[in-house]
Amino acid sequence: MNDFDQSFLEFQATRQTRSSAEHWLATFEAALATKDAEQIAALFHQDSHWRDVLAFTWHMTPVAGRAIIAARLAAEQTRTGAHGFHLPPNRRQPRRAKRLGIESIEAIFEFKTNIGRGAGIVRLSPDDDEGGAMKAWLLSTTLEALDGHEDKIGANRPTGSAYSRNFGGDNWADVRRKASAYEDREPTVLVIGAAQAGLSIAARLNQQGVDTLVVEKWPRIGDSWRKRYHSLALHNSIHLNHLPYMEFPPTWPKYIPKDMLGLWFEFYAQVMEINCWTDTEFVGATWNDTEKSWTARLKRGDGTERVVRPRHLVFANGVSSYPMLPDVPGLEDFKGEVIHSEGFDSGAGWEGKKAFILGTGSSANDIALDLHSHGVNTTLIQRGSTTVVSINPSARLNEAVWDEGGALEDCDLIVASAPPPLVLKAYKAVVQRMLELDKDMIAGLKRIGFKHDIGDDETGHQMKYYRRGGGYNLDAGSSDLMIKGELGLLQYDRIERFTAGGALLKDGSTVPADMIVLATGYYPQVELVRRALGEDMVERVGQVWGIGPDGELSNMYKRTPQQGLWFIAGGLAQCRINSKYLALQIKAMELGELGPL
Repeated sequence: MNDFDQSFLEFQATRQTRSSAEHWLATFEAALATKDAEQIAALFHQDSHWRDVLAFTWHMTPVAGRAIIAARLAAEQTRTGAHGFHLPPNRRQPRRAKRLGIESIEAIFEFKTNIGRGAGIVRLSPDDDEGGAMKAWLLSTTLEALDGHEDKIGANRPTGSAYSRNFGGDNWADVRRKASAYEDREPTVLVIGAAQAGLSIAARLNQQGVDTLVVEKWPRIGDSWRKRYHSLALHNSIHLNHLPYMEFPPTWPKYIPKDMLGLWFEFYAQVMEINCWTDTEFVGATWNDTEKSWTARLKRGDGTERVVRPRHLVFANGVSSYPMLPDVPGLEDFKGEVIHSEGFDSGAGWEGKKAFILGTGSSANDIALDLHSHGVNTTLIQRGSTTVVSINPSARLNEAVWDEGGALEDCDLIVASAPPPLVLKAYKAVVQRMLELDKDMIAGLKRIGFKHDIGDDETGHQMKYYRRGGGYNLDAGSSDLMIKGELGLLQYDRIERFTAGGALLKDGSTVPADMIVLATGYYPQVELVRRALGEDMVERVGQVWGIGPDGELSNMYKRTPQQGLWFIAGGLAQCRINSKYLALQIKAMELGELGPL
């Protein structure tokens, strides 16, 4: 076959792929218009999945099984009025892709609803029971924008005329100072925390025209990263970690050091015109059900207190909250230094000393590497089994969608399309590949008595993160040092108690130490709610983070049982993706399009 013939066949295949996607979308739109569940069901495989993000259900809604999918779509269509399904020319074009072992046509589409614009993914494969007809085994629908309130970007960007030639009046800097002071108004939204979650949601809300104030307890934006241990860098690649609207410079390293990230956060807040009060601690808040607003107390760095009355309160201060200090027998007798990992900076100054690290998660192992590099005799103490994954190549397997290239917006849409059952199935498959790639490391760890696992249901470290926020190590080299004996490993169940000089083992011997680092994790975010909003609010809201009954994250990025209370957390990619949907819900509530749960 010559080059011309090959090109012609590829052209024909591409045209057929596009034609199949267009035909399915047209048939789907016609079936939706009838609101006939049987007609809709005929377009899906028996084993199929739909995830809706706000477009039809105003919620993050996973649905499984074609009969249930069809019934729900038919019921929601009266309110939604979805129409105008098409393949947009400016997005990734339909293509053949293998997802979860299924050879599929994968197409990005866009559509309209009664109130806005949506986008989604459909994956089609032949139904052998019906003559090979192309049917959907996955459908996702997401709300992307509200009519008349689209992001002010590109051709829709502001002109700047309000101050560019306002001779004798306020210039841009004057406008920003006044906007950030809140001397003559209340913020509509108060966001607690100015790291990736807080900055992402504030940037999104700014684009929606929702007046937003962010408060940060540290003196500078980015300090929440700067003040972490000296050697910290991100464990996933730069190309999936961009913040909304503004990508990292192409000259930056693949794994961003913490101080670079802190610098970027500070810069980002300025150029995205985010109103932020640093050196300001959120003390607590109460909800006024008559006024439908919060009374929030803020303690400023100068000792003064300010009360603000926002309609929305967004907790954006991480998956976890306060450091967890375990009840360890004899720890109070230890005469050396005891420090939680949150307060650890560097091993400098501890050269020649002996250190214990209680824990074997990522922070524990990174701190062990830092101490080891400073000549500290370091031993990790393992309390429970740990999932260990090499940063490269294994952890990078979860970056596969972004590795495929294409626009970040398209990759994010693909990630947002995955319903919980398929997420679990994908992680199980990825874990098996990780076990192959890391088999020598895992075998070496087990050989020295390290307790290793791959999660309760073999879904690995990612589901541990979603379920409990820890229990794994993205390995940066500490495992090899443990296997070689250059880092010590001690099982906690061998310890009788800690003493003034170290650890007394059950066999009567003592392992000396000068320092103990408690890499023992944090209380879940609900503890922050308890201390800031009270026990009654904890009872009302329930679990925050962790997996809910529907398989989605509990109370994250969506309405909660308490009106005006929202949560956003996670890695940079999670915050970038889900901040869009959280901002749309808040805007819709401000417009009267969406009520409380």
